[in-house]
Amino acid sequence: MIDNESSLAPYDAVLLVSFGGPERVEDVVPFLRNVTAGKDIPDERLKVVGEHYFGFGGKSPINDQNKALMGALEREMVERGISIPIHWGNRNWDPYLPDALERLRDEGAQRVVCIVTSAYSSYSGCRQYRENLHDAAQAVPGSPHLDRVRHYFNLPGFIFAMAQGVRDTLEGMPAHTRLAFVTHSIPETMNSTSGPTGGAYVDQHLDAMRAILGQVGDYQADLVFCSRSGPPGMAWLEPDINDHLRDLADAGTTHVVMIPLGFISDHMEVIYDLDTEAMSSAATLGLEARRAPTAGTHPDFVAGLVDLLQERATLARGETADQPTAGTLGPCPSVCSQTCCPNPRVQRPAIWETS
Repeated sequence: MIDNESSLAPYDAVLLVSFGGPERVEDVVPFLRNVTAGKDIPDERLKVVGEHYFGFGGKSPINDQNKALMGALEREMVERGISIPIHWGNRNWDPYLPDALERLRDEGAQRVVCIVTSAYSSYSGCRQYRENLHDAAQAVPGSPHLDRVRHYFNLPGFIFAMAQGVRDTLEGMPAHTRLAFVTHSIPETMNSTSGPTGGAYVDQHLDAMRAILGQVGDYQADLVFCSRSGPPGMAWLEPDINDHLRDLADAGTTHVVMIPLGFISDHMEVIYDLDTEAMSSAATLGLEARRAPTAGTHPDFVAGLVDLLQERATLARGETADQPTAGTLGPCPSVCSQTCCPNPRVQRPAIWETS
């Protein structure tokens, strides 16, 4: 039985909730079937999409990074005298969310606080996780109750970790170096409905970008996008990082630092879209380009996440909690409205929401 006596009471355990990724070549197409479930995409097309994974031996780095983050969180919790376990579950690959909830139930957990490895508001970055967790909890008899920490795009520890990475990357580069803050593109319609009043996905990225710039210095900077994957006729957020690099080169820019603002670790969108594809574009264009690190397991980021766990526990006990943020947008709620980040296809039940 789990010991409930900790500074995270009333929670019995922590659950790290992530996207998931394949571990070997044989996993790639089955993984992509999970990701694209319901879209009737043939395996031959999935093999083309999976070329990014095949180029790295079929293994996504995201799973090892989640294990590293779990270890860092556990060490930080132990240092604070928090003695509850941390588990991990994925939407699209092993360990799947229902399996994680079964393990938590079998260990005696009754109430669990979740950290989602997505820092921003959008359907794909928030509500889809909430829908999948609802489905998992419905599939597991006796599933523990699930709460979550708030979105952390403006968590001071996240902003500091990113800013430190940018400063380190800029070392030795000229003052006219251009900064490109990069995040995953989403359909324009998804951005327009993100958050409680719309537009939150872009607004949150811009707020985080400005907060980082406030710690980095006076550089010209842009918010740009990567990993567009929709049909050609659908409008997605632009400019793409490769098009942006071309425009910068045409305008006379010579030095660029790419900052993976939308990602908390170096998973496939970072190591392929930026480190491989965008770096190749920069070399072809004659740009000197570098890529800043993600927050990963930076001590300030990890400490900030544990702060969020303690903040959520305080709120769950009905007490008032400090909610520090960087930037100007303030703290996001830990419970969403039903109209927040709606499913673009069909209304489905989701956890962590109120009417």
